[in-house]
Amino acid sequence: MMRKTSVILLSVATGAALTLFVTQPRSALMGSSARAATSDTYRQLNLFGDVFERVRSDYVEKPDDSKLVESAISGMLAGLDPHSSYMDAKSFRDMQVQTRGEFGGLGIEVTMEDGLIKVVSPIDDTPASKAGIMANDIITTLDDEGVQGLTLNQAVEKMRGPVNTKIKLKIVRKGHDNPIEITLVRDNIRVRSVRARVEGDDIGYIRITTFNEQTTEGLKREIGNLTNQIGADKLKGFIIDMRNNPGGLLEEAVTVSDTFLDRGEIVSTRGRNAEETQRRSARSGDLTKGKSLVVLINGGSASASEIVAGALQDHKRATLIGTRSFGKGSVQTIIPLGSGNGALRLTTARYYTPSGKSIQAKGITPDIEVLQDVPEEIKARTDTKGEASLRGHLKADGDEKTGSQSYVPPDTKDDKALKMAVDLLHGVKVNAAAPASSEKATADKAAN
Repeated sequence: MMRKTSVILLSVATGAALTLFVTQPRSALMGSSARAATSDTYRQLNLFGDVFERVRSDYVEKPDDSKLVESAISGMLAGLDPHSSYMDAKSFRDMQVQTRGEFGGLGIEVTMEDGLIKVVSPIDDTPASKAGIMANDIITTLDDEGVQGLTLNQAVEKMRGPVNTKIKLKIVRKGHDNPIEITLVRDNIRVRSVRARVEGDDIGYIRITTFNEQTTEGLKREIGNLTNQIGADKLKGFIIDMRNNPGGLLEEAVTVSDTFLDRGEIVSTRGRNAEETQRRSARSGDLTKGKSLVVLINGGSASASEIVAGALQDHKRATLIGTRSFGKGSVQTIIPLGSGNGALRLTTARYYTPSGKSIQAKGITPDIEVLQDVPEEIKARTDTKGEASLRGHLKADGDEKTGSQSYVPPDTKDDKALKMAVDLLHGVKVNAAAPASSEKATADKAAN
């Protein structure tokens, strides 16, 4: 009998949708060592049962049995790695809503660090971004209740709620002596994951803020709009900005990459066993018709963002500019536990770029490193520590790297990475790492 599970590459924060695949069950045949290990496991389970019964019968107040079990499950998963967790039924439903790109809340991508909630990045045009919440802010209380002791899912649950209701956050920010209190009004968060504009008069600028179910369609729509606005003959190329994009759906990362590629592997995922390896490849058809491509990344670019950046870099389809990415190179499987029982979010595989590199706890190094000029008053909080700094993270193959600048200037005239991308596409700056566009390569071949 085959077991169906739902797979997703999660961001460093929360949220996802489901991409189904089928795995074969493990063989029931075991050798003597396997039987011994199983016997030991059952002894440990008996120990758990003994403790559970003692708590039920002797704790000073009558405990809630379901909460005891949920806490035990949460503790077991929390001991694995930072991205494995238990979602109760409501959290599971909320996750499914979020991946559709619309939910009620504040618009903050968060992760758990040392028992506190850390902001990865606020989502553009949401209550969080409008209130000035910044990447690396530490949220210590929600409506005067400390977050210490809460799971990530519990904290996210408290931040979500009906539209037009208020919530008070207390945050700790580097460079500030005292905590900052901010009151936000929850809104209907419509995550517009793709935004675009004409840069100068001959370059298409496209910002991808997250990877939800609408991302690929939004990208294709904006490529078409920009090509029509500028004119195919005048268009120098595209800048794809994935800075501070925390990731999202594996399927969307694959289809976004495929938008710019004609052929070749995009990503492979490898589980504990060799038969679990999955490879995803591009289909024929580059929607930009070979126009030059520059991708912007930084320390806040994680997960699905890194899949896209790694695929385009390995195929020499794009030049990467900015700072080293976050380094989340693992895949999470969402395993529903039956009606009303929620789901497990379990790390089941690592992913590899087309050249076979794992970026886990390392990140992707850009072809051209560009550091921004950071205002003195916020220098202390403009670096993202990265995957390698998370407690319990999967270890890298080789040396780990952590810490990378994640500051993006609010005014485009101060954005050095963007300026470098524009100069590169205009030919003002030349870099050996920059691949020629398909159009230029074809012309050069015809001329020879």
